[in-house]
Amino acid sequence: MKIDVNQLAEHLAHIPFQVEGVYRYAKNPGVPYAEYTDSFPGFVFPLKGKVQFQFNGTPYIFSPGKVVHGGARMKLAQKMFGNTNWEYILVLYRIYNSELEETSFSHQHFELSTGQSPRLIELIMRLWHVYNQPGGISMFQTEMLFRDVLNETLLCVVNRQNSCESQTLFERVSHYIHEYYDQSLTIASLAEQYNVNRNRLSYVFRRHAGMGPAEYILKHRINVAQEMLFTSDASVQQIAQTVGIADPFYFSRVFKKQHGISPTEYREKFINNPC
Repeated sequence: MKIDVNQLAEHLAHIPFQVEGVYRYAKNPGVPYAEYTDSFPGFVFPLKGKVQFQFNGTPYIFSPGKVVHGGARMKLAQKMFGNTNWEYILVLYRIYNSELEETSFSHQHFELSTGQSPRLIELIMRLWHVYNQPGGISMFQTEMLFRDVLNETLLCVVNRQNSCESQTLFERVSHYIHEYYDQSLTIASLAEQYNVNRNRLSYVFRRHAGMGPAEYILKHRINVAQEMLFTSDASVQQIAQTVGIADPFYFSRVFKKQHGISPTEYREKFINNPC
């Protein structure tokens, strides 16, 4: 099931909980078959491979890039995928407040999409090693590290969601630019049309295109003009206006900056050297 990561973070910030166990499982020697989950809720951190478990009939694929949560005493079923080697770490925890526990996420099963995070893997491995060390210091470090692991997990989810949203926004706006490049396009008008502020729009384009939206618009117009110089007999002034640049002198200056020669020289070079 889907989970609101902000609600989960707020929940974890307000409930008292403690690590009950950190266990590392692999295909060999494998996990003993069980019909129900443990008496404590837990987070599963896949390390490699793929295996499917069902919590109360809902299937989840344990594979790197995901974190799966299962509640206590849930009906459990397991499905193998051929001879695929798999490995994961299970962290069980206890909530020390019966009233909060009744309304907590600990009773739910859900999946968090973290993506590949070397830091998260490093933290979960450190947690497993520390848990298996004797002494009070290791117990204290276990509690601290588990919170670090949860923090990194939530940050990975949020960053991944933001990345997906920015990719979608970039695709929508860039598609619009490619279709209406000959119109009067400004950063302000695009930001207003897609209900984002200008800083956000600039960030998205620099992230996904390596340049700001104004430069992206101009570059696309010049690319279209370049093609028109090959395929039409229109004058440089007409081509400039067709791609949305009213000033032909500005068009020539920008074209030369991008291609090293003027539009007229570019056309002559192509005509004389068609190959």
